[in-house]
Amino acid sequence: MAKETSSPRKSKAMTEVFAKLRSIGEAFNPDTIAENFKLFTPLHDQGAVAAIDVERDLRYGPDERNRLDVFLPEDEDSAPKPVLIFMHGGGFIGGDKSLPAAPFWNNVGIWAARHGLLGVNITHRLAPQHQWPAGSEDVAAAVKWTRENIAKYGGDPNRIFLMGQSAGGAHVAQYLAHERFASADRQALAGAILVSGLYDTNTMDKNPMFKAYFGEDAKLYAERSAVPGVADTTVPLLVVLAEHDPADFKRQYVELLKAFVDKKRALPHLLWLPGHGHLSTMLSIGTADETFGDRILDFIETAGATRSAASAT
Repeated sequence: MAKETSSPRKSKAMTEVFAKLRSIGEAFNPDTIAENFKLFTPLHDQGAVAAIDVERDLRYGPDERNRLDVFLPEDEDSAPKPVLIFMHGGGFIGGDKSLPAAPFWNNVGIWAARHGLLGVNITHRLAPQHQWPAGSEDVAAAVKWTRENIAKYGGDPNRIFLMGQSAGGAHVAQYLAHERFASADRQALAGAILVSGLYDTNTMDKNPMFKAYFGEDAKLYAERSAVPGVADTTVPLLVVLAEHDPADFKRQYVELLKAFVDKKRALPHLLWLPGHGHLSTMLSIGTADETFGDRILDFIETAGATRSAASAT
């Protein structure tokens, strides 16, 4: 996995982007989402998708939204590549693995392919038609498909890393946390990356998007929390928070870390991204701002080596 370092804040374009992100702050609504897309779209190579081999809309389950894209590595080295599975966010009720007329979320798979990885972008079922635990069931199905099929695309089924952002991070956390998802596929994961996720159903904001997915029955919320199970997982974790994440995401980050402390568990790998907001962490992947991307590569190298050593003993 080749890494190149740069100083993104020194360029005029990146300085202006981060100034705008500061002015947006924690605000997160349709207008600020559109502003984020407007800021980051010009920073991506518009011809990048055409330059990467991508297998589109492979089915990993029975639902129409059980589709994934596989981004094949650029290099011609025949050695099996680590795999990065990415699950998008969307407030439990929206989102897709790629967006029309925008480079997102293709940018994640393209970045993976350009850094010696094999990228897998997945889309999933949405609330309110599909409530808890549908999102994590889709994570489980996608991981299973990847373990069973990725070798023929040049991926290493023993080095699969799972990443989710926002609601996607919630689905990944639920998958890691609950006994219903215990399996050889989950145990074999080399690592997981939780980006600005939602973890504790007891303390999350009970907004309409929350209720669309987790339901209206408050008596069920405690048993649906991912926090206890995530704090017990043996899968190596990187937990990511942005400086300008909205308050609920900051609270969720604290709740998750508090569980590790209470259980006297070693803390996971942690990353706080200064200057970034809720969306810009993922939007920046593949731009001149390589801060987050470099940390992902570091985690994959470190956690993958640790996992391999543990498996060998």
